[in-house]
Amino acid sequence: MFQHSVFSLPFIFIAMIVSADGWFGWQLLLLGVLAAVSARNFAMLVNRYLDRDIDALNPRTRNRPSVDGRFSQTQLRLLILINALVFIATAYIINDLAFWLSFPILLVLGGYSWFKRFSELAHLVLGLSLGLAPIAGAVAVEGEIPMWSMMLAVGVMFWVAGFDLLYSLQDMAFDKAQGLFSIPSRYGSDCTIFLARIFHAIAVLFWAFFTAMASLGFFAWLAVFVGAAMLVYEHRIVSRDFTKIDRAFFTVNGYLGFVYLLLIIADRMAG
Repeated sequence: MFQHSVFSLPFIFIAMIVSADGWFGWQLLLLGVLAAVSARNFAMLVNRYLDRDIDALNPRTRNRPSVDGRFSQTQLRLLILINALVFIATAYIINDLAFWLSFPILLVLGGYSWFKRFSELAHLVLGLSLGLAPIAGAVAVEGEIPMWSMMLAVGVMFWVAGFDLLYSLQDMAFDKAQGLFSIPSRYGSDCTIFLARIFHAIAVLFWAFFTAMASLGFFAWLAVFVGAAMLVYEHRIVSRDFTKIDRAFFTVNGYLGFVYLLLIIADRMAG
């Protein structure tokens, strides 16, 4: 699921660039990509494995390889194990703190699928899963967790939780019928859109906190402004037509991370 890594990779590299005050080296670049992709693969595979019964009933997901027989349960379990081991081994190569943090990180990454069976907080758990990315990036370079990385992490968490709320609107009727604990199925579309706006406002606020605490410059503040503008555009798309959710989810959010990264690179080059 490399395409899903576009949400976490930019913020891993943002944290690494800020920690290193510029270029952090080819080795950490390759290790960062490997860690991000293996972690995302692990999370997606656990989700597909645990949700086989649910996905088989949902018209939107019934053709997934984990459901239609292209991948057996044994193959899925093997791929989960392989990606977990790759992630742990990569963290071990990076440094001691990264290694010890790799275990609780995997627990968080695998926990999302369980949460949606009993709690509406699943959206925030998914956000936390990706919010760990900038903390991991800072740990990779510094071997510790600076406070600014926590601010960036909270921003990413609410950004992801917000767009997951919007994405979940597609499955509102299905989740309600199956008794799943998504916010759309429990509280309806109007409440979901309102909460997504609140979450995204919080995300922008914490991105501003990150920028101030890391003593970044003009282009970093521009990144906060551009990120906010892209989120406003995303909400305009979704509020007009729920069928545009895929476009808002993948296109706008995918570009947001990379635009943010490019502006942070520009800021470090200018500084």
